Amino acid sequence: MTTPSSPHTPQASRGQIDTLGDDHVGTSIDTPLRDDAFAMSDADKITAIAAKFRDIMDLLGLDLRDDSLSGTPHRVAKMYVKEIFGGLNPANHPDVKTFDNIYDYDHMLVERNITLNSTCEHHFLPIVGVAHVAYIPGDRVVGLSKLNRIVDHYAKRPQVQERLTRQIAESLRELLGTDDVAVVLDAKHLCVSSRGIQDEGSSTVTSHMGGRFATDEGLKREFYAQVGGTT
Repeated sequence: MTTPSSPHTPQASRGQIDTLGDDHVGTSIDTPLRDDAFAMSDADKITAIAAKFRDIMDLLGLDLRDDSLSGTPHRVAKMYVKEIFGGLNPANHPDVKTFDNIYDYDHMLVERNITLNSTCEHHFLPIVGVAHVAYIPGDRVVGLSKLNRIVDHYAKRPQVQERLTRQIAESLRELLGTDDVAVVLDAKHLCVSSRGIQDEGSSTVTSHMGGRFATDEGLKREFYAQVGGTT
C-alpha cells in the first residue's frame, strides 16, 4: 500500500516512511522547505493550522465544545508558527554581530550546557538536551549569548539531530570566518522514550569537529574534558 505523495516529494511506500521515521534518517543539511514556504503571512498560517488541528482533535473524538479544549487549536497553531517552529523563517535568524579580537585571544572558547529544545521531524515530539559549542577566535569574536541564540534558532524547526548539529556548526563557521568550530549535542528524544522502544534511559550524542578540532587530538581531548565528555 502506498501513501499519497505531494507534488513536491517523491512517492514512498508506507514501509519506507515508517523505516525513515524509526531510524531517524535525515535527508540533507538544509531543512526541506518549499519555495513558497513564506508566501503566506503568519496570521493566515495560524488560522489555517488551527482549522486543520481542530479537524485532528475532532477525528480523535474530543469534544471541542468543552471549555478546556475549545481554544486548543488556536493555541497549538500560534505555538507552531511563533514559537517552536519559528526558526524555519530566515527572517527570524538572530542579528549576530562580531567584534575585533582586541585581546588577541587565540585559545579555545567554550560555551557549554546550552539549553536545547527542538522537535523530531518524524513524529513531531520533543528533543530535549544540551548543546556544547566551541571555537578558536581569529580576528573576530562574538558575544557569548549569541552562541545560545544560534543554537536556539536552528533548534526551532522540525529536526533530526544530525542535521541540527551540522546547521549550528556551519552557521558558526560562516559567522566567525574560521573552520575551528566544535559542536556536540546530547539530547533525549521523546519519540524514543514515549513511543516505539520506550527507552527512558538513553540519550543521543552527535558532534561536528572542524578545522583544528578535527586534526589536533590534544585540542579535541581538551574540548571533551571541558564539556564533561570523553573521546
